[in-house]
Amino acid sequence: MQLSGSITALATPFDANGAIDFDAWQRLLDRQLAGGTRGIVVAGSTGEAAALSDEEFVRLLQSAVARVGGRIPVLAGTGLSNTAKTIAQTRLARDNGADLALVVTPPYVRPTPDGLVAHYRAVAAEGGLPVVLYNVPGRTGCDMGPETVARLCTDPNIVGLKEARGDDARWAALKPLASPSFALLSGDDPTFVKAMASGATGVISVASNVVPGAFARLCAAVAAGRSADAGALDARLQPLYDFLGVEPNPIPVKALLQRLGIGAGLRLPLLPLSPAHAAAADAMADLCRAIETA
Repeated sequence: MQLSGSITALATPFDANGAIDFDAWQRLLDRQLAGGTRGIVVAGSTGEAAALSDEEFVRLLQSAVARVGGRIPVLAGTGLSNTAKTIAQTRLARDNGADLALVVTPPYVRPTPDGLVAHYRAVAAEGGLPVVLYNVPGRTGCDMGPETVARLCTDPNIVGLKEARGDDARWAALKPLASPSFALLSGDDPTFVKAMASGATGVISVASNVVPGAFARLCAAVAAGRSADAGALDARLQPLYDFLGVEPNPIPVKALLQRLGIGAGLRLPLLPLSPAHAAAADAMADLCRAIETA
Protein backbone atom coordinates (compact mmCIF):
# COMPACT_ATOMS: atom_id res chain seq x y z
CA MET A 1 0.00 0.00 0.00
CA GLN A 2 1.22 3.47 -0.87
CA LEU A 3 1.93 5.62 2.17
CA SER A 4 1.47 9.31 1.52
CA GLY A 5 -0.42 12.36 2.62
CA SER A 6 -1.98 12.76 6.05
CA ILE A 7 -1.91 9.61 8.19
CA THR A 8 -3.34 9.94 11.69
CA ALA A 9 -1.82 8.37 14.79
CA LEU A 10 -5.18 7.84 16.46
CA ALA A 11 -5.86 8.52 20.11
CA THR A 12 -7.87 5.84 21.93
CA PRO A 13 -11.06 7.31 23.44
CA PHE A 14 -12.00 6.19 26.93
CA ASP A 15 -15.26 6.72 28.77
CA ALA A 16 -15.62 8.29 32.22
CA ASN A 17 -14.91 4.92 33.85
CA GLY A 18 -11.70 4.34 31.90
CA ALA A 19 -13.07 1.71 29.48
CA ILE A 20 -12.60 2.09 25.74
CA ASP A 21 -15.47 4.13 24.33
CA PHE A 22 -16.16 2.23 21.11
CA ASP A 23 -18.94 4.58 20.06
CA ALA A 24 -16.50 7.50 20.24
CA TRP A 25 -13.90 5.36 18.44
CA GLN A 26 -16.29 4.83 15.53
CA ARG A 27 -17.02 8.55 15.35
CA LEU A 28 -13.31 9.33 15.40
CA LEU A 29 -12.77 6.91 12.51
CA ASP A 30 -15.67 8.42 10.57
CA ARG A 31 -14.25 11.93 11.01
CA GLN A 32 -10.93 10.75 9.64
CA LEU A 33 -12.52 9.19 6.58
CA ALA A 34 -14.70 12.23 5.95
CA GLY A 35 -11.72 14.55 6.32
CA GLY A 36 -9.62 12.81 3.69
CA THR A 37 -7.09 11.07 5.93
CA ARG A 38 -4.94 8.68 3.87
CA GLY A 39 -4.15 6.15 6.61
CA ILE A 40 -4.57 5.49 10.32
CA VAL A 41 -2.38 4.12 13.09
CA VAL A 42 -4.15 2.03 15.71
CA ALA A 43 -2.51 1.57 19.13
CA GLY A 44 0.55 3.67 18.60
CA SER A 45 2.03 5.79 21.35
CA THR A 46 -0.67 8.43 20.82
CA GLY A 47 -3.19 5.60 21.23
CA GLU A 48 -1.75 4.75 24.66
CA ALA A 49 -0.72 1.30 23.44
CA ALA A 50 1.20 0.59 26.64
CA ALA A 51 -2.05 0.92 28.60
CA LEU A 52 -4.04 -1.52 26.44
CA SER A 53 -4.53 -5.23 27.05
CA ASP A 54 -4.07 -7.63 24.14
CA GLU A 55 -7.84 -8.09 24.04
CA GLU A 56 -8.36 -4.33 23.77
CA PHE A 57 -5.67 -4.10 21.09
CA VAL A 58 -7.50 -6.76 19.07
CA ARG A 59 -10.94 -5.16 19.49
CA LEU A 60 -9.68 -1.71 18.48
CA LEU A 61 -7.92 -3.10 15.45
CA GLN A 62 -10.83 -5.27 14.32
CA SER A 63 -13.22 -2.35 14.73
CA ALA A 64 -10.99 -0.01 12.72
CA VAL A 65 -10.43 -2.54 9.94
CA ALA A 66 -14.17 -3.15 9.64
CA ARG A 67 -15.01 0.56 9.69
CA VAL A 68 -12.53 1.69 7.03
CA GLY A 69 -13.36 -1.30 4.84
CA GLY A 70 -10.10 -1.27 2.90
CA ARG A 71 -10.45 2.36 1.83
CA ILE A 72 -7.23 3.43 3.54
CA PRO A 73 -4.30 1.53 5.08
CA VAL A 74 -4.52 0.49 8.71
CA LEU A 75 -1.19 0.49 10.53
CA ALA A 76 -0.89 -1.18 13.92
CA GLY A 77 1.63 -0.06 16.51
CA THR A 78 3.51 -3.25 17.41
CA GLY A 79 6.94 -2.11 18.58
CA LEU A 80 8.07 -3.36 22.00
CA SER A 81 11.38 -3.51 23.84
CA ASN A 82 12.10 -7.12 22.90
CA THR A 83 12.30 -8.65 19.43
CA ALA A 84 10.36 -11.85 20.15
CA LYS A 85 7.54 -9.86 21.77
CA THR A 86 7.48 -7.44 18.84
CA ILE A 87 7.18 -10.34 16.41
CA ALA A 88 4.32 -11.80 18.45
CA GLN A 89 2.51 -8.46 18.57
CA THR A 90 3.01 -8.00 14.83
CA ARG A 91 1.55 -11.44 14.15
CA LEU A 92 -1.41 -10.55 16.37
CA ALA A 93 -1.94 -7.42 14.28
CA ARG A 94 -1.67 -9.43 11.06
CA ASP A 95 -4.21 -11.97 12.27
CA ASN A 96 -6.70 -9.20 13.02
CA GLY A 97 -6.57 -7.35 9.74
CA ALA A 98 -3.79 -4.77 9.92
CA ASP A 99 -2.17 -3.83 6.63
CA LEU A 100 1.18 -2.72 8.04
CA ALA A 101 3.09 -2.65 11.32
CA LEU A 102 4.51 0.60 12.71
CA VAL A 103 7.50 -0.57 14.73
CA VAL A 104 9.19 1.92 17.01
CA THR A 105 12.83 1.46 17.95
CA PRO A 106 12.90 -0.72 21.09
CA PRO A 107 12.18 1.65 23.98
CA TYR A 108 14.52 1.97 26.95
CA VAL A 109 16.94 -0.84 26.04
CA ARG A 110 19.02 1.31 23.65
CA PRO A 111 20.33 -1.28 21.16
CA THR A 112 23.39 -0.65 19.01
CA PRO A 113 22.98 0.02 15.28
CA ASP A 114 23.80 -3.64 14.60
CA GLY A 115 21.17 -4.62 17.16
CA LEU A 116 18.58 -2.43 15.46
CA VAL A 117 19.33 -3.97 12.09
CA ALA A 118 19.00 -7.49 13.50
CA HIS A 119 15.78 -6.53 15.31
CA TYR A 120 14.04 -5.03 12.31
CA ARG A 121 15.16 -7.74 9.91
CA ALA A 122 13.75 -10.37 12.27
CA VAL A 123 10.42 -8.55 12.63
CA ALA A 124 10.19 -8.04 8.88
CA ALA A 125 10.97 -11.70 8.19
CA GLU A 126 8.81 -13.28 10.90
CA GLY A 127 6.04 -10.82 11.81
CA GLY A 128 3.94 -11.36 8.71
CA LEU A 129 3.33 -7.68 7.88
CA PRO A 130 5.19 -4.98 5.95
CA VAL A 131 7.12 -2.89 8.45
CA VAL A 132 7.31 0.87 8.80
CA LEU A 133 10.31 1.88 10.91
CA TYR A 134 9.69 4.51 13.57
CA ASN A 135 12.37 6.73 15.06
CA VAL A 136 11.42 8.96 17.99
CA PRO A 137 14.53 9.27 20.19
CA GLY A 138 12.95 11.73 22.61
CA ARG A 139 10.58 8.96 23.67
CA THR A 140 12.69 5.82 23.33
CA GLY A 141 16.22 6.89 24.24
CA CYS A 142 17.41 5.38 20.94
CA ASP A 143 18.19 7.36 17.79
CA MET A 144 18.22 5.29 14.60
CA GLY A 145 20.53 7.20 12.30
CA PRO A 146 20.32 7.44 8.51
CA GLU A 147 23.22 5.00 8.16
CA THR A 148 21.14 2.35 9.93
CA VAL A 149 18.06 3.17 7.89
CA ALA A 150 20.17 2.77 4.74
CA ARG A 151 20.98 -0.80 5.77
CA LEU A 152 17.29 -1.58 6.23
CA CYS A 153 15.50 0.25 3.43
CA THR A 154 16.38 -2.34 0.78
CA ASP A 155 14.63 -5.14 2.66
CA PRO A 156 11.45 -5.85 0.63
CA ASN A 157 9.40 -6.23 3.82
CA ILE A 158 10.48 -2.83 5.20
CA VAL A 159 8.45 -0.23 3.35
CA GLY A 160 8.90 3.08 5.12
CA LEU A 161 10.17 5.24 7.96
CA LYS A 162 8.37 7.56 10.33
CA GLU A 163 11.05 10.03 11.38
CA ALA A 164 10.15 12.26 14.33
CA ARG A 165 13.32 14.33 14.27
CA GLY A 166 12.62 17.53 12.41
CA ASP A 167 16.10 18.93 11.80
CA ASP A 168 17.31 19.78 8.29
CA ALA A 169 20.46 17.67 8.50
CA ARG A 170 18.50 14.53 9.31
CA TRP A 171 16.17 14.98 6.35
CA ALA A 172 19.02 15.81 3.99
CA ALA A 173 20.65 12.51 4.94
CA LEU A 174 17.42 10.56 4.57
CA LYS A 175 16.28 12.02 1.24
CA PRO A 176 18.48 9.76 -0.96
CA LEU A 177 16.91 6.68 0.67
CA ALA A 178 13.39 7.40 -0.60
CA SER A 179 12.14 5.16 -3.39
CA PRO A 180 8.85 3.84 -4.77
CA SER A 181 9.21 0.91 -2.35
CA PHE A 182 10.39 2.91 0.69
CA ALA A 183 8.40 5.91 1.90
CA LEU A 184 9.75 8.65 4.10
CA LEU A 185 7.13 10.07 6.49
CA SER A 186 7.49 12.88 8.98
CA GLY A 187 6.50 12.21 12.56
CA ASP A 188 6.74 15.84 13.66
CA ASP A 189 3.73 18.05 12.95
CA PRO A 190 5.45 21.46 13.28
CA THR A 191 8.13 20.61 10.69
CA PHE A 192 6.42 18.17 8.36
CA VAL A 193 5.83 20.70 5.57
CA LYS A 194 9.56 21.33 5.44
CA ALA A 195 10.18 17.57 5.56
CA MET A 196 7.91 17.05 2.55
CA ALA A 197 10.05 19.56 0.69
CA SER A 198 13.03 17.34 1.58
CA GLY A 199 11.65 14.04 0.33
CA ALA A 200 8.89 12.98 2.72
CA THR A 201 5.68 11.85 1.06
CA GLY A 202 3.49 12.68 4.04
CA VAL A 203 3.11 12.79 7.79
CA ILE A 204 1.98 10.50 10.58
CA SER A 205 0.29 13.13 12.68
CA VAL A 206 -1.10 13.75 16.14
CA ALA A 207 -2.78 17.05 15.23
CA SER A 208 -4.84 15.40 12.49
CA ASN A 209 -6.88 13.69 15.20
CA VAL A 210 -8.64 17.03 15.63
CA VAL A 211 -8.14 18.68 12.21
CA PRO A 212 -8.18 15.79 9.71
CA GLY A 213 -9.58 17.89 6.88
CA ALA A 214 -7.04 20.67 7.34
CA PHE A 215 -4.17 18.19 7.30
CA ALA A 216 -5.48 16.51 4.17
CA ARG A 217 -5.72 19.92 2.46
CA LEU A 218 -2.27 20.90 3.67
CA CYS A 219 -0.64 17.71 2.37
CA ALA A 220 -2.42 18.13 -0.95
CA ALA A 221 -1.19 21.71 -1.26
CA VAL A 222 2.40 20.70 -0.55
CA ALA A 223 2.27 17.79 -2.98
CA ALA A 224 0.85 20.04 -5.70
CA GLY A 225 3.55 22.66 -5.20
CA ARG A 226 1.11 25.31 -3.95
CA SER A 227 3.62 26.67 -1.48
CA ALA A 228 1.76 29.88 -0.69
CA ASP A 229 -1.43 27.99 0.20
CA ALA A 230 0.53 25.46 2.22
CA GLY A 231 2.46 28.13 4.08
CA ALA A 232 -0.67 30.05 4.98
CA LEU A 233 -2.50 27.00 6.35
CA ASP A 234 0.59 25.74 8.17
CA ALA A 235 0.97 29.14 9.84
CA ARG A 236 -2.65 29.07 10.91
CA LEU A 237 -2.06 25.67 12.52
CA GLN A 238 1.04 26.80 14.45
CA PRO A 239 -0.87 27.67 17.66
CA LEU A 240 -2.32 24.16 17.62
CA TYR A 241 1.14 22.64 17.26
CA ASP A 242 2.33 24.74 20.19
CA PHE A 243 -0.62 23.70 22.35
CA LEU A 244 -0.08 20.01 21.63
CA GLY A 245 3.33 20.35 23.28
CA VAL A 246 2.26 21.98 26.55
CA GLU A 247 2.15 18.55 28.26
CA PRO A 248 3.28 15.11 27.09
CA ASN A 249 1.40 13.54 24.20
CA PRO A 250 -1.44 12.46 24.14
CA ILE A 251 -2.65 14.60 27.06
CA PRO A 252 -3.31 17.81 25.07
CA VAL A 253 -4.86 16.15 22.02
CA LYS A 254 -7.19 14.11 24.21
CA ALA A 255 -8.28 17.32 25.96
CA LEU A 256 -9.21 18.70 22.55
CA LEU A 257 -10.98 15.53 21.49
CA GLN A 258 -13.02 15.63 24.69
CA ARG A 259 -14.07 19.19 23.89
CA LEU A 260 -15.06 17.98 20.42
CA GLY A 261 -17.23 15.27 21.96
CA ILE A 262 -14.90 12.29 21.55
CA GLY A 263 -13.75 10.45 24.68
CA ALA A 264 -13.13 11.43 28.28
CA GLY A 265 -9.70 11.04 29.85
CA LEU A 266 -6.58 8.90 29.89
CA ARG A 267 -5.18 5.95 31.81
CA LEU A 268 -2.63 6.24 34.59
CA PRO A 269 0.12 7.24 34.85
CA LEU A 270 -1.16 9.88 32.42
CA LEU A 271 -3.47 12.47 33.97
CA PRO A 272 -5.91 14.83 32.22
CA LEU A 273 -4.69 18.23 31.09
CA SER A 274 -3.74 20.52 33.96
CA PRO A 275 -6.35 23.16 34.85
CA ALA A 276 -3.81 25.86 34.05
CA HIS A 277 -4.18 24.98 30.36
CA ALA A 278 -7.98 24.69 30.29
CA ALA A 279 -8.61 28.12 28.77
CA ALA A 280 -6.02 27.47 26.07
CA ALA A 281 -7.68 24.13 25.33
CA ASP A 282 -11.05 25.85 24.93
CA ALA A 283 -9.51 28.33 22.50
CA MET A 284 -7.76 25.58 20.55
CA ALA A 285 -10.99 23.58 20.25
CA ASP A 286 -12.61 26.67 18.75
CA LEU A 287 -9.68 27.06 16.37
CA CYS A 288 -10.01 23.43 15.29
CA ARG A 289 -13.70 23.88 14.51
CA ALA A 290 -12.99 27.04 12.53
CA ILE A 291 -10.14 25.52 10.51
CA GLU A 292 -12.08 22.36 9.71
CA THR A 293 -15.02 24.32 8.34
CA ALA A 294 -12.92 26.86 6.40
